[in-house]
Amino acid sequence: MNPRRNNLIGDPQARIKQTIDSAAAVEVKFAVEPMRYYRSGIEMIRQATIYRVEGDLEAAFHLYLKFLTIFIDKIDKHPQYSTINKGPVKSEIKKLLRKTLPIVEYLKLQLLEKYKSDAKKYLEEKERLETVPEKPVEEKISVQLPDDSEKDNKGLRDIIVPTKIIKEFLTLAYVNTVSNKETCGILAGRLQMNRLTITHLLIPKQSGSSDSCSTQSEEEIFEYQDQHDLITLGWIHTHPTQTAFLSSVDLHTHCAYQLMMSEAIAIVCAPKYEEIGYFTLTEHGLNFISRCRESGFHPHPNEKSLYTHAQHCKFESTADVKVIDLRAK
Repeated sequence: MNPRRNNLIGDPQARIKQTIDSAAAVEVKFAVEPMRYYRSGIEMIRQATIYRVEGDLEAAFHLYLKFLTIFIDKIDKHPQYSTINKGPVKSEIKKLLRKTLPIVEYLKLQLLEKYKSDAKKYLEEKERLETVPEKPVEEKISVQLPDDSEKDNKGLRDIIVPTKIIKEFLTLAYVNTVSNKETCGILAGRLQMNRLTITHLLIPKQSGSSDSCSTQSEEEIFEYQDQHDLITLGWIHTHPTQTAFLSSVDLHTHCAYQLMMSEAIAIVCAPKYEEIGYFTLTEHGLNFISRCRESGFHPHPNEKSLYTHAQHCKFESTADVKVIDLRAK
């Protein structure tokens, strides 16, 4: 449990303020296109709604507050904000803002009641222990509260990866692979009980070369995800003739995913070397790449310190994955 949070158990208002301050600290990175924030905002509300339904009011409150902070206070400071046209995505965000404001106020009241109950238990236990004669072994105050440390791996939630996704993807990529062309796909899924599960592999229209791959008609991906309430959890691509690693271009591509969701992963398949890499940017890497203004292939100092193996990936051999190939649509 967060030691600072434990010190605030007796002060309900301070606990609420801590959550509000944390949400207010969210940054809008100018390296990320504003439309990606708009898409991510819709997914943020999906997650918050699930947390609320499942009874995790603190997680829901925090996500709703982050959403409000981004779209009321910060997104309009983005240099490219004017490029966001009045379209369905912007209209949806406005609608969600109207819905979210009263939800946040209601959750705040619910959490205050919960925190008052926690504080009462804490103070009663503290008072009881103060009246108990001293014992050789110190008796500590123990109030049962939800553990807000989330998970190991620096607070990242687990991502459940169906092991069969690799075979499915490599089968779809085979024609490109033998032609020395990269293939890419989007990893999408759902949140349940604080775990993120990859349930869908989306293959968008794309063009590839021996060392790069770019997606096309991205609105088709967004439309499918909206129809099926999916969350973007990362991406996957092949290295037809190279090993499994993240190139400078890959690092910039993944940075945008990870800025939107800390748990986002990059899977790299290198069939020639029979290697599969599951990667995430380090904290240093995320900060460095988000500030880098170079494009195309370019060197980064100490590149291996910029990313690492994604330790929060958990693999399940029995989990299913639905493959949606939009290339033929």
